[in-house]
Amino acid sequence: MADARGTRAARRRQHLRTRTSTKKRHDDIKRTVNSLQDSIDSLRLSIKYLMFDLEATRRENEYLRKMLEQDPNGGGGNGSGGGGNAE
Repeated sequence: MADARGTRAARRRQHLRTRTSTKKRHDDIKRTVNSLQDSIDSLRLSIKYLMFDLEATRRENEYLRKMLEQDPNGGGGNGSGGGGNAE
C-alpha cells in the first residue's frame, strides 16, 4: 500500500513538472508569435512608405520628362540653360 502511494506521488510530481514545462513552452511560443506579428506589422508599414516614395518618384519623373519635351535644350526659358549659341 505504501508503495502505491509513493508511485502516485511520483506520478503527481512528474505530471506537475510536465505541466510546468509545457506552460513555459506555450508562453515562449506565444511571445515569439507576438514578436513575429510586430515584425510583420513593421514590415508592412515600411512597404507602404516605400510604395508611397515609389509613386512620388514616378510622378516626379513624369513631370520632369514633360518639362524636357517642352524645352529640349533644357534651358528652362531663363537663358542659363547652356543650350543656345552665345556668339
